[in-house]
Amino acid sequence: MITVFGSINIDLVCRTAHLPRPGETVPGSDYELIPGGKGANQALAARRAGASVRMVGAVGGDDMAAIALAELERDGVDLGALVRRGPTTGMAVITVDSHAENTIVLSPGANARLKASDLDAVRPGAGDTLLLQMEVPFAESLAAARAARAAGARVLLSIAPFLPIEREALAEADIILVNETEAADLARHLGLPVGSGGAETVATLSGALGCAVIATLGAEGAVAASEGATIAVPALEVVPVDTTGAGDTFAGVLAALLDQGESLETALQFAAAAGSLSCTKAGAQPSFPRRAAIEEALAGAPSFP
Repeated sequence: MITVFGSINIDLVCRTAHLPRPGETVPGSDYELIPGGKGANQALAARRAGASVRMVGAVGGDDMAAIALAELERDGVDLGALVRRGPTTGMAVITVDSHAENTIVLSPGANARLKASDLDAVRPGAGDTLLLQMEVPFAESLAAARAARAAGARVLLSIAPFLPIEREALAEADIILVNETEAADLARHLGLPVGSGGAETVATLSGALGCAVIATLGAEGAVAASEGATIAVPALEVVPVDTTGAGDTFAGVLAALLDQGESLETALQFAAAAGSLSCTKAGAQPSFPRRAAIEEALAGAPSFP
């Protein structure tokens, strides 16, 4: 069982030819309201990869809450521990340009009121996985991690969006997930050397922190370092339409495969393929692939065994 403790948002998405510079107004498309939030995204990605998933998060008393929860409900994510706090559901205002690059402004809303005690009703234990991100108060996520690890659960921390986390707090995670830029930022924050590439930086972080560290590398795939060994997997070759949900797809599918007992290498292969597939459709949650699509893509990829 995977328990996701994290954010639930509405993504307000508008497309434009190029991202605006400071002070510039650019014409955009009609806007879309799409369910999002890194917590909800990762929960949905894990569920579509075949895992049993429960979401512990907060929404507001507004009309946006129903939209934010629609995909989770449709795919059977357990929302029994959901709480409603405050007037507004979290919202991300996203602009996507013609090259599939994006900018995001995040209004946390109810996410800022999520508490570690909200996990009391579900209490992840031995054999379970707790999946965390950085869009709810980190002190609450840290308390949740400590309780889960004490009960024997695996803790996977996705440091996105990046915030400087002290070494003592990172010790509560079994697996740390970053992208290449976040890996370099984390190394600098901890006073560690930044390598010439993602693999070198990940190996340095893993050695210093004593846990598995995984970095997504965009079109180059992903790399993991654990117990002195490094594993690299490629991405699929795709034509990107929207990269917004790729990192969350990777995190959710990685957690799903590990929770199902697969090896780290197999989990990385599935996660990298799923992340690539998610870039081929617009929006975050609508783009998340199902297990059958991931397996089909891997079967047709010559770079995968």
